[in-house]
Amino acid sequence: MKTQVSEMEERKGKGELMCGTLDLTALPLDCVTLIISFTSPRDACRLSLVSTALNSAAESDAVWESFLPSQYQELIPSSLSFSSKKQLYLSLCENPLLIEAGRKSFWLDRVSGKKCYMLSPRDLYIIWSDTPDYWRWVSIPEARFDEVAELLSVCWFEIRGRISISMLSPMTHYKAYLVFQANKVYGFDYFPVNLSVGVVGTEGSKRSAYLQPKKERRRRLYWRIREEQPTPGDDVQFPKARVDRWLEVEMGEFFNEGCVDDGELEMSAVEIEGGNWKGGLIFQGIEIRAITPN
Repeated sequence: MKTQVSEMEERKGKGELMCGTLDLTALPLDCVTLIISFTSPRDACRLSLVSTALNSAAESDAVWESFLPSQYQELIPSSLSFSSKKQLYLSLCENPLLIEAGRKSFWLDRVSGKKCYMLSPRDLYIIWSDTPDYWRWVSIPEARFDEVAELLSVCWFEIRGRISISMLSPMTHYKAYLVFQANKVYGFDYFPVNLSVGVVGTEGSKRSAYLQPKKERRRRLYWRIREEQPTPGDDVQFPKARVDRWLEVEMGEFFNEGCVDDGELEMSAVEIEGGNWKGGLIFQGIEIRAITPN
């Protein structure tokens, strides 16, 4: 039984909440707690404002533990302690945890409680990343991971990442984003990078983007290119600024129906058509974010 707040009607001035003809405040506290646990974190917060009785149920550990992922205890460092399951939930939303020896970070979407991840550069396949003339591994204070990948100069640009579908929340719409910084970027202003997201072995969702910020894109000629720089189409993206001061471009989307547990989701960013040298980007990773309907 799932009771949505949108289906409920509050009796103003009486501190009562009606679901159809049922007064929820008249039910035993355990029943109310169970009902709220089948809603969402956002609904629980709204219900906590209706009355004292509903606040007691909506703030309970039983409700907020239902919003936490299974086996969440294995993710929490022993050095951390929380006064309530709600405090733990909010911490997982606001403070991503490093998992798998620091190769991924994990957090929860604040509104829905769905699982989100970022794959670090060390968890990605980056062609030529072991060649110091093309790439180098650096540590910067604003990065989430100990090391990030700085692109020095390549003519073949290719980054791929995979994650097990079983790690994602079922019945959830996801979008993947390439997260990076521009550091004297060059060579990404002529050909867009081809981006894709899909289950391994399928065509998946496709996008394209210029990784050079729009304000830095200019007319130029390359030694192999003699025609004028093409005008980007409406479907070609440019990097967007994030609140953490990194840049991102959307790579594609995926809906996890929860029917397949043994497959992998693959994300890719490739630009090999131009043949020109390009560089000046620092990559933090690929973010897989749960999308919550408004």
